[in-house]
Amino acid sequence: MRIVLQRVLRAAVEVDGEELARIGPGLLALVCVARGDDAELVRRAAQKVAGLRLFEDAAGRMNLDLASVGGGILVVSQFTLLADTSRGRRPSFEGAAPGDLAAPLVELFAETLRLAGFVVASGRFAAHMRIELVNDGPVTLVLDL
Repeated sequence: MRIVLQRVLRAAVEVDGEELARIGPGLLALVCVARGDDAELVRRAAQKVAGLRLFEDAAGRMNLDLASVGGGILVVSQFTLLADTSRGRRPSFEGAAPGDLAAPLVELFAETLRLAGFVVASGRFAAHMRIELVNDGPVTLVLDL
């Protein structure tokens, strides 16, 4: 599983000209499920994301987690995060789980965060999405789990 997290002032996702979801301050999580990932790994990943201290305290140090700042999280599936570009010029996506396995795991990731009390918005699995965001910092992390 690979997750790219971006601390944002706001983020939104649109499909076919329709806005599906929008958050204010919080995190944009681009999520890719790899072959062999399972529900336990996805739950641990969600807990890890929730607990990361990526937000600044009064002293300007990144000491606060998402709950401490009351932030939301926008979860967007992105299978291209596991692109293999080691050969040729056309990326291979063989490392990413097939859609029928990945879709429920991405939803489990979002649901785990919801059950932990976070405001969670989501994109639409396998849709061509347009993501709008205002990066804060910028703060961007890549998590390989």
